[in-house]
Amino acid sequence: MTRQKRWTAEQISDQTQRVFVVTGANSGLGLATTRALARRGGQVILAVRDEEKGRRAVAGITAEQPDARLEVRRLDLADLDSVRAFAQQMHADHQRLDVLINNAGVMAPPRTLSAQGHELQFACNHLGHFALTGLLLDLLTAGREPRVVTVSSVNHRKARIRFDDLAGERGYSPMAFYNQSKLANAVFGQELHRRLAESGSPVRSVLAHPGYTATNLQTSAPVGLWRVVFGRIGNPLFAQAPADGALPQLYAATDPGVESGWFIGPDGPAELRGGPTRVEPAASASDPETGRRLWEVSERLTGVRFAFPTRV
Repeated sequence: MTRQKRWTAEQISDQTQRVFVVTGANSGLGLATTRALARRGGQVILAVRDEEKGRRAVAGITAEQPDARLEVRRLDLADLDSVRAFAQQMHADHQRLDVLINNAGVMAPPRTLSAQGHELQFACNHLGHFALTGLLLDLLTAGREPRVVTVSSVNHRKARIRFDDLAGERGYSPMAFYNQSKLANAVFGQELHRRLAESGSPVRSVLAHPGYTATNLQTSAPVGLWRVVFGRIGNPLFAQAPADGALPQLYAATDPGVESGWFIGPDGPAELRGGPTRVEPAASASDPETGRRLWEVSERLTGVRFAFPTRV
């Protein structure tokens, strides 16, 4: 994928016929993504844990663009009951979904368990998105050029999946378990691509990562020294703005040339900043055996099984 000029959000084609769900849409990358899609006419469902923050985000966008087509719906990805309720609402109100952007995440909290007893970062960043994608797959199958965009991190390359201790009972490091969740995102996106292709589904699975982007993930992380060094100091000096960090996932969601299985990230040194381009995931993210194992564990922990089309 070569381009003479850096791709920008101004190059997004008209999206007036498309319906998007963006998780974590009230701030950071999710808000920047929602704003850019709304400017191109997309109908965007803001899937947010805090509906009041979602409504404030909508008010900010509509102040700039009064004709923006936006709606706020509650979704707590760390609670599988909330994920199921969101999916049920979507089925009641929509006949199709064109793009699901699995963007929301939490970073480096003290060890915390989700409503169903899973480690919080693995639950929110991976399991919730796994379940959401599976529960909305039929709506996506009916969509126009349908895609699932799963947002990972450059940190996925530092991680391994602790299949023998996913809940951190034997030892917990906030950043190591964050990195694990981001590797799980990458493994999921690649395995989803394989299964969609095998079934003949029209849905594309695309991965993206924002490089080093200044969001409230870093500044709200409760880990003291890490928060000070990388959030309060590193962000102003080195990080790119959310509008720039969102470009890889916007490119993945909208560019007609993007293929299923691609990973889109920044084109700068170490993939920390720059324009969107195709990048290579870590070898562990593309390993079919790791993909199969994570898929089976995710099915067991969420109770969600994907209804893929059957080839005739």
